[in-house]
Amino acid sequence: MDSLDYGIIGNCKSSALVSKNGSIDWCCLPNFNSASVFAKLLDEHKGGHFSFEVDDSYSISQKYLWKTNILCTTYSSENAAFQVIDFMPRYPKENGNGGFYSPPDIIRYIYLLHGNPTMRVNYNPKLDYAKEKTYTENHRYYLKSFTKEGKYDSLYLYTSLDLDMVMNGEEITLTGNEYFLMGYHEKLVEQNLERAYLKFQRTKTYWMNWVEKTTKFPHYNEEITRSALVLKALTFEKTGAVLAAATTSLPETIGEVRNWDYRFCWIRDASMVIKVMAGLGHLGSAHNFLQFIIDIIPNKDEKMQIMYGISGEKELTEHILDHLDGYKGSKPVRIGNAAYVQKQNDIYGILMEVIFQQFLQFETTLENSEELWTIVRGIVRIVEEHWKQPDKGIWEFRTEERHFTFSKLLCWVAVDRAVKIGEILRKGIKDQKWKALRQEIYEDIYNNAWNEEKQAYTQSYGSSDLDASTLLMETYGFIKAKDPRFISTVQATERELCYNGLMFRYKNKDDFGIPSSSFTICTFWLINSLYKIGEKDRAIGMFNELLSYSNHLGLFSEDIDFESKRLLGNFPQAYSHLALIETAMNFSHSLTSEEDLLKMLQTEDFL
Repeated sequence: MDSLDYGIIGNCKSSALVSKNGSIDWCCLPNFNSASVFAKLLDEHKGGHFSFEVDDSYSISQKYLWKTNILCTTYSSENAAFQVIDFMPRYPKENGNGGFYSPPDIIRYIYLLHGNPTMRVNYNPKLDYAKEKTYTENHRYYLKSFTKEGKYDSLYLYTSLDLDMVMNGEEITLTGNEYFLMGYHEKLVEQNLERAYLKFQRTKTYWMNWVEKTTKFPHYNEEITRSALVLKALTFEKTGAVLAAATTSLPETIGEVRNWDYRFCWIRDASMVIKVMAGLGHLGSAHNFLQFIIDIIPNKDEKMQIMYGISGEKELTEHILDHLDGYKGSKPVRIGNAAYVQKQNDIYGILMEVIFQQFLQFETTLENSEELWTIVRGIVRIVEEHWKQPDKGIWEFRTEERHFTFSKLLCWVAVDRAVKIGEILRKGIKDQKWKALRQEIYEDIYNNAWNEEKQAYTQSYGSSDLDASTLLMETYGFIKAKDPRFISTVQATERELCYNGLMFRYKNKDDFGIPSSSFTICTFWLINSLYKIGEKDRAIGMFNELLSYSNHLGLFSEDIDFESKRLLGNFPQAYSHLALIETAMNFSHSLTSEEDLLKMLQTEDFL
């Protein structure tokens, strides 16, 4: 396959990627951040996969079942056809005590459509990132795969088919429906076809009910719904954290070394997740993520990280898996992420925005308010002490520190939101001091980030390089959409950074050279900005074009190749889908109000 033609299945504890041919090429169990059990995605030969092999007479198609995260792959020839329905079980527990049944299992339900199709099963798990040899044995009721050397790990496969025929890859003729259940734990009750089907129906009901609670939009509702389902699939139930992506080391450009592990939670995504999920009507998800953020904020201490593990882990030490060839030969394969030690001053603005969202969206108890107020005061104190210092910036430059405009902007956001939170809590004591600090940072950005020659706010002070992140100045409330400075910044940024309808993050050389692929979210930022400055038709045209670059299931990764438009980078990417939802929601609200106005103008009553 030439692109990321995969679907994600998951149950808010872990996930798997299924190729458009029905092969599970990536799966980590029991959790998102556990070692992989299938990693063909990162090494064609050593990684391991779970697939169905049919002859050339079969055509293969794939889709999600309506309003679910359940994937259906159809294999059909002239005389026979069957479907493989892939999902990870998730539904309310039967005991009535709340919570969900979401075991580290994948069920592959085989539904016979007609005829007697033939196929072979390629079941080839490679445990613990395929570091050591994996052995598979027939244990009468199940196949057990396990390691003998290195870290011990094991995996169990239950099926209604003959275990030896499955293990040996022999040709199987389907005469009825069948099932596979692959689980991280040995099952204590007998598994059978009926039980697998019941889990399928319950999981389908869960996802359809979840979508039913999602706000409906008159425009782009299908794209918003699919993106919302992706975000839910990337949510770790135990803590409410949202992963940046389900994968590690998918490169930004084939053959290059920009390969990072994204199975972590970036604080920068938090305020956007909370705002978007609340806007979609999923206040529970928004609140859980917000609580995760509040729980990891160090008390009266300034050692705040830009990212954490999905259970709040602080040490995310980076290791390289030398034995894996990497996606399409793009080495190195990394687990862990060294960026966690970086200093990025924008983190404080993001945090304050998150806390501000808490006060806007949710009721807070007195105790909770006091705890948050302590955090607010602590953040302002840190910003006051550090905002004048250079840092690594939003794009996590691994060497040089600079006075990045986006970092300064977010320092301004931190103080601005603190002032507003103070007004909500009627704590007027420090207002004047904070307002003065807010004004000082504002003037610093206004005077030093502006480049008269470029007629734009640039990437960093004294620089002539443009940066897509300055497009967020209006979103964060620093500048009005109709301000001449913002309009000219949008126009200059588009002129310099937009190529073939897609955006560069920046064009100046970073630690790894000039980027050669487009960071998907930046194109959404440009589209939003064009729409806000009044270029609505062009923005909608660009948006529709960008949507056409998704894969066959409507999913986006982190990056898109400028020339071929192939998806690159980790997948599916939460940030890309968040931006898609936000842009579509903006369009939908605006388009609807315009349509309503036209209808009103055409009515006799109004005339």
